[in-house]
Amino acid sequence: MKINIPDWIIIAGGIGQIFTALIYPYIRHKVFDWYNDVKQLKPLNQEIVKTYGRYIQGLNFSFGLIAILLPSDLKNGTNLAIALTGLIGAYWVGKVATQFAYYPMYQIPQKTIFKIGSYGMNFLFVFFASIYTLLFIMNLI
Repeated sequence: MKINIPDWIIIAGGIGQIFTALIYPYIRHKVFDWYNDVKQLKPLNQEIVKTYGRYIQGLNFSFGLIAILLPSDLKNGTNLAIALTGLIGAYWVGKVATQFAYYPMYQIPQKTIFKIGSYGMNFLFVFFASIYTLLFIMNLI
């Protein structure tokens, strides 16, 4: 069975990934009060946590750009397409697994906008994991 993912779905996923990169600072600040928590760490640990936050933003943004600019290349079956879709798929599957395994124990503020946003972000994460996992499988076939 041949799987075919239209370019527009890949591009939509790319736009969503860029959105997650751009919205992360707001979520960290308004939803999680992240910056005040980070201030309680030792200076070196503060910088490490901030650096990892930037890595996450940078990866999400970069994966989004790749999807928007090179959707056909992500499904052409080359070794690079297999490697890249496998990497991005594993990234998002890991994010979804972590999201559902560890994060539900924490409460987000009960404002309606944050509840809706939580469902929206989870939908996006599952969407990204699905797209890249399917692309990876499609490239292997």
